[in-house]
Amino acid sequence: MRVNSIMTSTVITIQSTATVAEAANLMLSNRISGLPVVDLQGALVGLISESDLLRRSELDTERQRSWWLALLASPGKVAEEYVRAHARKVKEVMSTPVKTASPYMTLGEAADLMEKSKVKRLPVVANGQLVGIVTRSDFLKPLREPPVEPGQPLSDAAIAAAIAKELAAQSWAKNGLIRANVKNGVVTLSGSVLDERERGAAIVAAENFPGVKMVRDQLAWIDPSYGIVVQAP
Repeated sequence: MRVNSIMTSTVITIQSTATVAEAANLMLSNRISGLPVVDLQGALVGLISESDLLRRSELDTERQRSWWLALLASPGKVAEEYVRAHARKVKEVMSTPVKTASPYMTLGEAADLMEKSKVKRLPVVANGQLVGIVTRSDFLKPLREPPVEPGQPLSDAAIAAAIAKELAAQSWAKNGLIRANVKNGVVTLSGSVLDERERGAAIVAAENFPGVKMVRDQLAWIDPSYGIVVQAP
């Protein structure tokens, strides 16, 4: 799945010459927490978010330091914080440079970039143009319950075969110790696991197939140090 399948294509932007008050009003009225910032030609030059407006003189939230920490802080750092607290223009408080995504980037690549960069949103750029924005909440879209399609449910045998195929593809289950029996849509997991986390993973694997009504856990835990069953439901 690609970024262009979940991104918001109609992007609300603000110009770098706008005021901080205008940015705040725009975010509040549209119930969003960040805005791509563009120059007079419409090119992406930055990003302003609620975190950029957290330390403001109007809010009495300017960063306060003890006298000895104030002595250690560089004049440049203090000056930068003053600008963020008192500036009136978006260009003076926005974050730059901006991490961006391509519309053809996979969701995995975009998620990695968000995690590594510690950002909540990525403007989506193609051929130098802003074409969308993807936020963390957009990743919820594919997780919504899919519409129910008409047709016959999978047979018990088909469900069992699908679960067996999934388990065989996972490194934690390739030892073949986990078995799945299906009757009337109820999956019974039997066999053994060498790590309790494998139990949870096996249950999740079984739950994910259409037609599964319930998963019964009858897996035993074998302590690999002793080779004996030390726990069973």
